[in-house]
Amino acid sequence: MQFNELNLSKEILLATEELGFSETTEIQQESIPLLMEGRDVVGRSNTGTGKTAAFGIPAVESINDENKRAVTVLILCPTRELAMQACEEIKKFAKYKKIVKTSAVYGGASMERQIMELKRGANIVIGTPGRVMDHIRRRTLKLDRLKTVILDEADEMLNMGFREDIESILSDVPEERQTVLFSATMPPEILAITEKYQHDPVNVKIKSSQKTVELIDQYYFMCAMGRKTDALKLLLAAYSPESAMVFCNTKKMVDELTEELAKSGIQAAGLHGDMKQAQRTQVMNSFKAKITSVLVATDVAARGIDVSGIDAVFNYDLPQDNEYYIHRIGRTGRAGRAGTAYTLITSRRQQYDLKDIARYTKAKITELPLPDKQDIINIKKDALIREITEMPKASSDIYDILDRLAENGIDYREAAARLVNSRLEKEIAALPEFDMPKPLKKGHKKGAKTVKIDLSIGRSKKIAPNFILGALVDATGMSGQDFGKIDIYDNHTTVEVPEAEYDYIIDSTNPMKINGHKVDVKLYKGDSSEKPRRRNDGHNFGAKKGKPDRRKAAYGNRKKTDIFGDYIPDRKKRTKKRH
Repeated sequence: MQFNELNLSKEILLATEELGFSETTEIQQESIPLLMEGRDVVGRSNTGTGKTAAFGIPAVESINDENKRAVTVLILCPTRELAMQACEEIKKFAKYKKIVKTSAVYGGASMERQIMELKRGANIVIGTPGRVMDHIRRRTLKLDRLKTVILDEADEMLNMGFREDIESILSDVPEERQTVLFSATMPPEILAITEKYQHDPVNVKIKSSQKTVELIDQYYFMCAMGRKTDALKLLLAAYSPESAMVFCNTKKMVDELTEELAKSGIQAAGLHGDMKQAQRTQVMNSFKAKITSVLVATDVAARGIDVSGIDAVFNYDLPQDNEYYIHRIGRTGRAGRAGTAYTLITSRRQQYDLKDIARYTKAKITELPLPDKQDIINIKKDALIREITEMPKASSDIYDILDRLAENGIDYREAAARLVNSRLEKEIAALPEFDMPKPLKKGHKKGAKTVKIDLSIGRSKKIAPNFILGALVDATGMSGQDFGKIDIYDNHTTVEVPEAEYDYIIDSTNPMKINGHKVDVKLYKGDSSEKPRRRNDGHNFGAKKGKPDRRKAAYGNRKKTDIFGDYIPDRKKRTKKRH
């Protein structure tokens, strides 16, 4: 549907035409007519589908000469960035409707400046729940003539703990009002709000999960636990995105990862909710201007960010929700442009979780091997070939340079080779100096030379062999059959491993956690006078000497394996049947 078919005012149509809007998105087509009729609406749609225009255009249209001097529309957003973004978008739609005055109110900014804007007669207010509540308590924001309340990204506001503030605001505004709610997901808390505060709402559900990701190439990489940062550095060096976003699940991880990337000479900046507004604004301006090439962010901090031209998205941590995955990778596939998304996986369990995400989004997520230094050099060579191929033809005076070089015994091939070599040397010199450790083989070969590693946890922490084996398999990505005898002592444990692999295993496991305890792993160099409690080398310490093991006779030597053919230790104790 075209915008000129929506019965909009001339002022709005002129503004949308200038913005390049001609055809509506699905959420706009469904929502705008309902909102202009004054209906309560529950809209379910993912980010990047045009929600701001879906509620922003009706908000601007609702302002007239009768209500232009009072706050008529209140829009609540979960983050400062989203409030600022929504305010800027609405100003664009209201460009030719002079009676519309907008004001964005959010924490971390000058309260006095916001009070001045409100006193000048703002009729559309966009803000975060906390700061809106502050203005209500100060009586600087009066909502007695409010006609419409819009909750944008309602699920995120609830996740951030704003439910009490939201309910307080909705309880204080006039009962005769229009209540609009947009959310990517519909948890029970959202449904409770719709039942309590909306009147006969119309549900608008847009099935856009697949549409959001269909233009994005998606890949994942298996890497060892504790080596994700090295893996990310390799990928950034290999693909050299001009502009990339990296997503982490915690604020602490954002800070630590940003610091590590900066130490390696990567222009990276972090963004999360604990940062002051001035700092957040500085980070975003630097990223938009391409001064900073890598933005490391949490899911909440990234809500509302609209930056064009993001080449790639990296999931440093696997998102905690399927919808978050769509929100994240959607940053690189906006406005019909293609994009690329990469995810780092450190365990089989995460691999299964990623398969669930792939099924949910109906997308193909392909596994790729982590590149080594030679792989990266080859990638740089291919990129240079593409760059030269796409260059415009040289002017005639350039060929004069080649003729002069030939007079000095340097033909055109040698001249080109020298220039290409100089360029490649600069590219290679900037690569990080490390090699990502990789398992050398699969399966433990009988008779192969072995050594022991020492883990700083023992029977005093109530540890069993299956806990040890499971943690090692999870951290290294190796098969259970790669590990040999496990001896558990009071305060430490030794594990037999292939000598050719022990460097990789130690690198992959330091540090790691077993049953919530931090464990250090090192090469075992001594003997212990303690006796081990149990081990997994086939001995059964429950059987008496000289007598057959009845459990083995009953169950044989069967081993459980997962779909990858790896051994699964049996966590259940078999007990004798009572007759």
